[in-house]
Amino acid sequence: MTITDIKIRKTITEGRLRAIVSITIDNELAVHDIKVVQGDQRLFVAMPSRKDETGTFRDVVHPISPASRQQIENQILEAYTRHIETMQAEEQANEMGIY
Repeated sequence: MTITDIKIRKTITEGRLRAIVSITIDNELAVHDIKVVQGDQRLFVAMPSRKDETGTFRDVVHPISPASRQQIENQILEAYTRHIETMQAEEQANEMGIY
């Protein structure tokens, strides 16, 4: 399995939710509505979920193995970090009148 594309769809500054992300796997499968969440200790990735009839949230899609989960989380968090750094650099450049 190779993540061939990661799109940071939306970033959020209020609350614990930090971003909504989509990934493409092997240029063949897209997974939308992955969340980047600020936990008590660190950022983590929450897979897309929906509420069932009992009110419990259940993942719609999720990695089976811990290694796959770690690979997905690492790549998404790296892309999110790069995205935030780029946004901050652009804001600083705009404030300085460079752009």
